[in-house]
Amino acid sequence: MEGQIVKVKNKRGVRVIPGFGLSMGVTITMLGMFVLIPLASVFVSAGRLGFGEFVDVVTSRQVVSGYIVSFSCAFLAAVVNAVFGLLLAWVLVRYDFPGKRFMDGVIELPFALPTAVAGISLTYLYSDKGWIGAVFDKVGIKIAYTRAGIVIAMVFVGIPFVVRTVQPVLEKLDRQYEEAALMLGADRIYIFRRVILPELFPALLAGFGLAFARGLGEYGSVVFIAGNIPYETQIAPLLIMAKLEQYKYADATAIALVLLIISFMLMLLINSVQIYMQRFCKE
Repeated sequence: MEGQIVKVKNKRGVRVIPGFGLSMGVTITMLGMFVLIPLASVFVSAGRLGFGEFVDVVTSRQVVSGYIVSFSCAFLAAVVNAVFGLLLAWVLVRYDFPGKRFMDGVIELPFALPTAVAGISLTYLYSDKGWIGAVFDKVGIKIAYTRAGIVIAMVFVGIPFVVRTVQPVLEKLDRQYEEAALMLGADRIYIFRRVILPELFPALLAGFGLAFARGLGEYGSVVFIAGNIPYETQIAPLLIMAKLEQYKYADATAIALVLLIISFMLMLLINSVQIYMQRFCKE
């Protein structure tokens, strides 16, 4: 009927999109097909191994070494990304300078660049004969085919996550609080530590978690610069690929399952800390 107002409800009482049943059905279907079912298949495939076989696979010296390399390098890369990602976001939000839009676009380049291309480029740059690697090689520092090279590759693929999570929060941050603290006699370091950082910390922690997860599962950009030296630079995803090439699917999924469980626990911990910090800041 003309002139009739049709009201639809959302979670606050007004439905924005009609057809909740259809929308929810499509959402659950997509979530199941692309997230839940693939994750469940990891558990099913790993379950083909007996408990003793499973323990033998995931606790072998080579696999444990792969876990140590992956987690330690991913954690260190995430810490580096958190520091320099915050700095990059700060520069992009708080300053105007020539080429700002270009720099803002370059931040997202690791999202679009094929990981294999990134790995080959980084290996070329940081090898003993590369533009950067040659400089360090003169003072006895080797980057390519070491864990330092792995960290650099993980920093490359992870830094956009930190910048893009911190940047919107920094843009919405009210500068009146900073001005008030400055008028009350607080120095800039105190203002950053007690006024700005508490507001940015939940977003910074979220970016840290995303960068850590990306680095942990990264393969293409890491496998070239790592050199795949047994017990030195072999990452867990490489061991999974090696098992798959040997048609040992159960062994591969067993390694992936441990990686999945540990990653889930770490992300759960990070999210719990993030929720706590958000509540603490509100109080």
